[in-house]
Amino acid sequence: MNAVALASIGLFIFILGYRFYSKFLAEKIFKLDPNYVTPAHRFEDGVDFVPTNKWVLWGHHFTSVAGAAPILGPAIAVYWGWLPAFLWVVLGTVFAAGFHDFGTLVLSVRNKGQSVGTLAHRLIGQRGKILFLFIILILVLMVNAVFAWVIANLFISFPAAVLPVMIQIPLAVWIGFSVYKKQGKMLIPSLIALVIMYATAVIASNVEWMQIDLVRYMGGEEGAGIFGLGAVSTAFFIWILFLMIYVYIASTLPVWQLLQPRDFINSHQLVVGLLILYLGLFFTVPEVTAPMTNATTDVSWLPLLFITIACGAISGFHGLVSSGTSSKQLYKETDARFVGYAGAVGEGVLALVSIMAVITFFPSADAFRESYSSFAAASGGGLGNFVQGAAQLAEGLFIPASIATTIVSIIVISFAATTLDTSVRLMRYIIAELGQEYNLPVLTKTHVATTIAVASSAALVLIPEGPNGFGSGGYLLWPLFGTSNQLLAGISLLLLTIWLKWLGRNYWVALIPMIFLVFMTMFAMAQQVFFQWAMWGSNPNGLLFVFGAIIFGFTLWILLTAVSALRKGIDPNYSFEEE
Repeated sequence: MNAVALASIGLFIFILGYRFYSKFLAEKIFKLDPNYVTPAHRFEDGVDFVPTNKWVLWGHHFTSVAGAAPILGPAIAVYWGWLPAFLWVVLGTVFAAGFHDFGTLVLSVRNKGQSVGTLAHRLIGQRGKILFLFIILILVLMVNAVFAWVIANLFISFPAAVLPVMIQIPLAVWIGFSVYKKQGKMLIPSLIALVIMYATAVIASNVEWMQIDLVRYMGGEEGAGIFGLGAVSTAFFIWILFLMIYVYIASTLPVWQLLQPRDFINSHQLVVGLLILYLGLFFTVPEVTAPMTNATTDVSWLPLLFITIACGAISGFHGLVSSGTSSKQLYKETDARFVGYAGAVGEGVLALVSIMAVITFFPSADAFRESYSSFAAASGGGLGNFVQGAAQLAEGLFIPASIATTIVSIIVISFAATTLDTSVRLMRYIIAELGQEYNLPVLTKTHVATTIAVASSAALVLIPEGPNGFGSGGYLLWPLFGTSNQLLAGISLLLLTIWLKWLGRNYWVALIPMIFLVFMTMFAMAQQVFFQWAMWGSNPNGLLFVFGAIIFGFTLWILLTAVSALRKGIDPNYSFEEE
């Protein structure tokens, strides 16, 4: 099949979803009010609550949710053939992710910018809130470990990308001060920053001394490092420390100083990257060489497909960003449609091109099956296949392979870093909320909460031993990330169902995707926790079993609590003054 025709079908459905379905949600379900005073204005503090132009906020929101996951998940899921992955990305984005991201943003805005974890108290009670906060805490902890692991490995694999990524930090700080202190415009400075980054990438791809290659500095892969570690493990350790120091600073600075301008740069980077890949696709008109469905798989697509592709179809982490940071920056309530729904569509577009890059990369179906010989092989090689496939598409625009590979790796690293520091900021919020809940005021202090978030994340990624040797934590946790992420999305949809029912509005738009997602995810999690990771399972793993069993039990408890709340109807203590 022609890849251009397939991509065009997906893009057309996305356009229809935003044009019609998001308008229906905005006008008939959420009834957005342009005159509503948003939390960004009501509680403006210059740090977290900052009224923000919708384009800048979209850039922050989109790049915060568009980490490596919407690339990696689809690149793995094509293992079952391109058709299941394509359908879940396109339909999941339009009917599940778009509603979820849009809905959690509006729910938070209408409730003083509170996170979905805090709002669980109002909707399903105190016990449900505590359980939900612990699930969220575990999820963001895993996000921190997984994405730190991904970035450190990409720094090692693509040393030419390191300097361009680092240059972005001082450029973002400069933009932040020029915009918010001198009342300047962000567009032109951010475009200048992007040009500087890519110019550096082009030069670094061809000039070896500009490539920050820690492994080469220590004598190559067989070289000796420090603390008895090899060169590769030492390089990994150094990059993790660097990332933890960076996210500590980034997550405690005011959002205007680094977070927003860097994310705005990344939003341009995303647009440029998507243009390069889609133009490369349309100019080269490659054939799809991967099979439509793969009949030789060692694991079934049902239900694993729906947790393998989380970001790019629907993701619970998006609800944390919508209600944790974006709701505190929304200038007008009507901007929520663009920020929330269009943000989800943007991630769907990214997931779609990830599928296209992989299924057109291989010269034949046999070559594809050789690379995707098992689900484990797909999981281990998916990201590498995307980078090489994306570089191949970029070559269709006469971009040299080395430069194309560096630019693609910069995009992946930048998005992963954006997700990482947003996740650490969210973890700080949650630790502070738990401190308030249990009367531990020390946990509400910014630097105490951030220290706990950073230290626990570093420990989780560095300490566990695994098949990748030192620092296997992120690799080991990846299988659990998808299930916990989707359970979080399912619980958020359940909260939206209750909220809409209490408002007397059509709640089926939330209930239907919630039932589907919760069933598939609980099905997948039960298989993994009790038949794979348990000591009696096919692949015993104590770390995954403990984390998975806790999340599974908490989720069941929350579901029972929420069903009870849904059946009882309106909580007499619920205030509609925010509505």
